Parts: sequence; C-alpha cells; structure tokens
Amino acid sequence: MRRVFIINLMLALVLLPGKKAAAQVCNGSLGDPVVNITFNNAGPSPYVPDTSYTYQAADCPNDGYYTVTNHTNSCFDNHWFTVTSDHTGNGGNFMLVNASYAPGVFFVTTVTDLCPNTTYEFSAWVMSVLNTFGINPDLLFTIEKPDGTMLGSYETGLIPNGSQVWEKYGLLFSTPSDNATIVLRIRNNSPGGNGNDLALDDIGFRPCGSKITATIQSNKDTVDVCEGNTNQYVFSATVSSDYQSPYYQWQESNDSGQTWQDINGATTNAYLRLPTLQPGKYGYRLTVVEASHKEITSCRIASNVLHVNVHPNPLVDAGPDRIFITGYPVTILASASGEHISYYWQPASYLDNPDLLTPVATPPADMLYKLVVKSAFNCAGSDEMKITSVKGLYIPNAFTPNGDGINDTWHIPYLDIGLNAEVKIYNRWGQLIYRATASAVSWNGAVNGIPQPAGAYVYLVTFRDNKLKPIKGLLTLIR
Repeated sequence: MRRVFIINLMLALVLLPGKKAAAQVCNGSLGDPVVNITFNNAGPSPYVPDTSYTYQAADCPNDGYYTVTNHTNSCFDNHWFTVTSDHTGNGGNFMLVNASYAPGVFFVTTVTDLCPNTTYEFSAWVMSVLNTFGINPDLLFTIEKPDGTMLGSYETGLIPNGSQVWEKYGLLFSTPSDNATIVLRIRNNSPGGNGNDLALDDIGFRPCGSKITATIQSNKDTVDVCEGNTNQYVFSATVSSDYQSPYYQWQESNDSGQTWQDINGATTNAYLRLPTLQPGKYGYRLTVVEASHKEITSCRIASNVLHVNVHPNPLVDAGPDRIFITGYPVTILASASGEHISYYWQPASYLDNPDLLTPVATPPADMLYKLVVKSAFNCAGSDEMKITSVKGLYIPNAFTPNGDGINDTWHIPYLDIGLNAEVKIYNRWGQLIYRATASAVSWNGAVNGIPQPAGAYVYLVTFRDNKLKPIKGLLTLIR
C-alpha cells in the first residue's frame, strides 16, 4: 500500500555553500523580522513554482501536491501524525507537502529592501509528519543574487521521521554592498512515493549584530508595580564597540512586543522611565544601527526586552451597610476582584470567618468593618461597611408630609435587606396604595403624585423567608 507523508519545512540557510553543516544561529542580538512568512492565508501559495507541486484543498494532499492548513487528521491510515497546530501554536497555518516522485525546487521567493553589508539570520521551522518507516525529507536551502551568485546554502540532511517535532534550521549570510535582491530557494533532494512528507512554517530573515544588553538600574529585567506607583526607573544598555558610529533609539511596546514605537527624544544608551499610572504591561528595548543607515528600519538591531508591569489594584466593595437584629445573623454582601486575590476583614470580632469574602456577622453593638484585599503582586485595596445592632424593628406610627423637611416621609429605619421584607399600606377602604420591598421603604403620603388625606392607614410588613412574624399596625398621616 502506498504511504503518503506530510513535510513541515523549516527553512535553513548557511553562510557558505556546503552540505550537512551545522545550522547557524546569531550569537549576538537580532533585529525584527524583515521577512516573516507564516502562511496565514489559506489557498495556493505564491511561493510555489508552477512547475513544482500542485495545490490541493485537502487536509491530506496526495503525492506531488501541497496544501496550506492549520491541522492534519489521521491521514493515509494514520501513517501521518495528526498535527493540531502550526509551529507557534497560535492557530495559524503551515504549508503541508506530499513530495513528488522526482526531487526538485518547490519554494521560491525574492527578498528586497534588506540592509546592505549586513549579516542576516535566515531560519525556518520544519517537521517530518511521517510516523513510521519511509523516505526522510532532505532539504537544500540556497540564498543567491538574481544572477545566480551564491550568498549561502544549507542542506538539512535526512530529517528524522517519527518524532513529530518542529526543528529550526538556519544560516547566517551577508548582504552585498549594492543591496541586491535576494532569491531564496528550497529544494527537496529526496524522492517521494513512500515518505518524504513534511510541514513548513515561519520562514524569516532577521538582521544579526553584536550583542546589546539592556538592564534596569538596581533591578532585574522585569519590574512589577501597582497601579498608581510613582517610581522612576533608569534603563541603560551596554553596546559592543563593533558599532563604529552607533545611533540609539529606545522603543516601547504595550502589546507584548507585537509592535514597537520609538520613544520621542530617547536617543542615548540610557533612558529615564517616568511613572505610568495606568495598568498595563510595558516592554522597552534599545535599538542600535550605524548612523549612516538610521533611516532604514530593517537595519536596526534590538537589545533584550525590559519589562515594567503595572498591575491593577483590586476592585473592592464591602457591600451595603446592614442592620443586625438580635437573633438574626447578617451575611455581609461583599465583592472583590483582581489578580489572584486574597482578603480578610478587620476587625475579626463577631465574624464566623474573617477570611471569607461574605462572612456572617453577629455584633452585639454597632461595628465598622473593613475589607482588605491584596493581589499576588501585593497590590491592595479596601472598603468599609457598617453594621448597626438593634434589639428589634422600630416602625413609626405617624408622619407629617407638609414639606417642612421634618418627618416628611414614612420609612422603617432598621429594615435590613437580608430580611427580604415586603411592606404594604392600605387606606380606610382596604385599597392598596403603597408597596415596597426590601429596605426601599419611603412613602411621601401621595399616590401617583396626589396627596392623600390625613387620617389612619394600615401597614402590613411580611418577610418572604419567614425570618420574622408579619407585623401589622396603624399609621397616622397628619397634615
């Protein structure tokens, strides 16, 4: 039975032509990717020559075909690994190749606008998706001028089958002084038909320069502070003397390094960071380039990233003030949120558990409680609430709604929301003229804006959870 294989190709280039040399990596500092091919767009790839493999919109392409996908699943009776994501694991796509019977070039692209006379690191990530015995992929990466002048090449040798591991292949090469267009070619040296299937992802070119080391004075390279912190921090960088006439530029990122912005006026190897009061995760780095190339962003080399994380203070609400009626415990209705928070109440007196967010309280006298909340980064917040302790409910039996500001409304002062009370008022003919729930009891002596006559009215207070017996009595409206 014919077996088909997926090939994850990681492009690797070598500085000097050669076969099966060790992949080269930058031992100094790197700049941002000038080229970053991630295969995000599904469909036929513009990098595959017409005379090479044919695009097939399928999870499991046949011999001589390729696809761009974000997964494979049980291809060819499970002779391929089930690949669930691209190299970065962020849900993107990768190029999946089922090699043709004849070896040949299957990927070509041209690169422009590189920095002249600059060392670049080329890299790609490759994986053989064959999970059994078969032909191993063997890739040759070449970088050359359009006229065929070789700038670098790298041959992977036999890429192992059966491991389902993304491997990085790469090389260092130098751009010519005339900044010519660069041509990248990937050739599959192995025949297809019974293996030689791979996946290819994240092909990139990044400038490589001498080491740039950034530090935060008297701190590690990551500082965690709380919202409202007013500390200032001094950033500085050690830059190699290999840079003849260096131009410095500090940059900031507030999206975890996805994008970087130049900081106005920050053009020395030291930078004073002023406080950032708003929460956020801020990254900082120093970029260095020869002054003659400072306008070419693809020439910049970047330091390591310094991090200043401004953590939000916890949001704290101790809840509404409450009434404790002797014999009827009060559950405090607090809430809090934040980054891995812990909390406690002060004082702990008369609470069933001061380390609970919503403890039960039974204070014999009025008590002011404070809820203190701290995050994992020691950011704190607090709020207070008061519990008034009474022996029982007091229900006024008269009021004078005459607009003098004294006793103009009828309310029940100690009707705690935890009692789930319902209050109704009836006129002398038994008509319901007022109704309120919980503690929102405040009658101004009017119905639909019409003042009611002086006289006696009947109130009825019931408790939904039968915490107290119903209370009924007379209310006198005096005008």
